[in-house]
Amino acid sequence: MEAVIVEEKPETGVIVMNGREFMTDAKGRLVPLANVSAQDKLEDETVRKIIGYAKELSAQIARFRDHTIGDMNSFDALLAQEYGVFKGGRKGNKTYHSFDGLMRVTLQVADQITFGPQLQIAKTLIDECLNEWSADSRPEIQAIVTRAFNTDQEGKINKSELFMLLRLDIPDDRWNRAMDAIRASMRVTGSKEYVRFHYREKVEDRWMPITIDLANA
Repeated sequence: MEAVIVEEKPETGVIVMNGREFMTDAKGRLVPLANVSAQDKLEDETVRKIIGYAKELSAQIARFRDHTIGDMNSFDALLAQEYGVFKGGRKGNKTYHSFDGLMRVTLQVADQITFGPQLQIAKTLIDECLNEWSADSRPEIQAIVTRAFNTDQEGKINKSELFMLLRLDIPDDRWNRAMDAIRASMRVTGSKEYVRFHYREKVEDRWMPITIDLANA
C-alpha cells in the first residue's frame, strides 16, 4: 500500500498530498487546487494576510498592556516602599501624569455585572406602568425601556440604558418597586482593568485620546 505523504502550508492554506495540491473548503472537503476559482484563491490569500497581521498586532497589544500595568504596579510599589504613599482612587482607579502635565495614563477598574431573575419581575412591573399611562405620555421613558431590555447579539441587555432608568425620579409605587427589583438583580461577577492614554500640546488644551481600539481609530 502506497504511503500518503502530506505537506501542509498554513500560510497559503494549501495541502500537498503525494505531489497534488488541495485546499480545504468550509465543509472540510479537499478540493483540488486547480478546481478553486481565481477569485476564491485571491480572497483566501487576502484574508490570510490580514489575519496574520491581526494576530501579530493582537499579541503585541497584549504584551504592551501587560508591560504597562506592570510598570504602573512597580511605580506604586516603589512609592509605597519609599514614602508610604499608596496611589489610587475609588475602586482602584489611578491616574499618572508626566511632569509637564502634557501626558496622562489612567488605569480604570470596572465591575463586571450580570443580572438575576429579579430583572424579569422589574420588566413586568415597568410594562404595567407603561400600559396604564396614556399612550402619548412619557415617550422618552418608553424608548429607554425598549433599549434597556433589548438584548444584543450575545444576549446581553443594555446596561447603560438600564442604569439610566434607575436615575429617573417617578412617583409611582410600582415603578419604584421595579427599580428596587433591578438593584436586587445586580450581581458583581468580577472586575476588568482598562488603560487609557491621553496627551495635549499645551496645558490649556483639551486632552486628546491615544486610540488603540481598532473600531475607534
